[in-house]
Amino acid sequence: MGKRIISQARGKGGFTYRVKRKAFVYRVKYPKELKGYGTVINLINSPAHSAPLARIRYDKGAFYIPAFKGMVEGQKISFGGNEIKEGNILRLGDIPIKTFVYGIESKPGDGGVFIKAAGSFATVNRIIGNEVMLSMPSKKERGFHPDCRATIGIIAGSGRLEKPILKAGKKHHMTKARGKLWPRTSAVKMNVIDHPFGSGRGKRIKSKIAKRNAPPGRRVGLLRPRRTGKR
Repeated sequence: MGKRIISQARGKGGFTYRVKRKAFVYRVKYPKELKGYGTVINLINSPAHSAPLARIRYDKGAFYIPAFKGMVEGQKISFGGNEIKEGNILRLGDIPIKTFVYGIESKPGDGGVFIKAAGSFATVNRIIGNEVMLSMPSKKERGFHPDCRATIGIIAGSGRLEKPILKAGKKHHMTKARGKLWPRTSAVKMNVIDHPFGSGRGKRIKSKIAKRNAPPGRRVGLLRPRRTGKR
């Protein structure tokens, strides 16, 4: 009797491929109403995030955002206004061109969904009509509503990839905290019962284009590709 291949087993759910819920105890987003000033209470190392998190206290409670490079505990940050200072949370319409920002809202009031990884940032490029154009980390330009909020600065932790991971156990614990599947095994190196690309003398790679209506577990490789091969 065969067994479920990895993509089927992960899709079914279970303790083997499930992230620890305690890793995601921090909700990283802005409150809907932010006015006045806040204070950085403490900096937190979250196992589920690549960047350190900052706990910000304001008049109605506290919230969490990714810490910016150079942030210190006890620092004051402002919400709204026109003061251009690292850590301040402002409308994109009030931020001048060539400013670095992160934690950008997709639409006004959603709490910030873009750019939360360590060392990343976007640059305010230009204003066209009712849109603020930002240069994203992917080097592509994207337009946002002027009322969308963002934090000024660059996210801390930019050098985390410079130090090599010296032990497999270290990598194991890092990826397990994020619910990642590691180590990754090449599909053509598996047995035929473990993957559709498995087995084959000389490891000839089979077609990677799955049928569009293939069931979970058979929909592996290139899914509904527009083109294949080298460009």
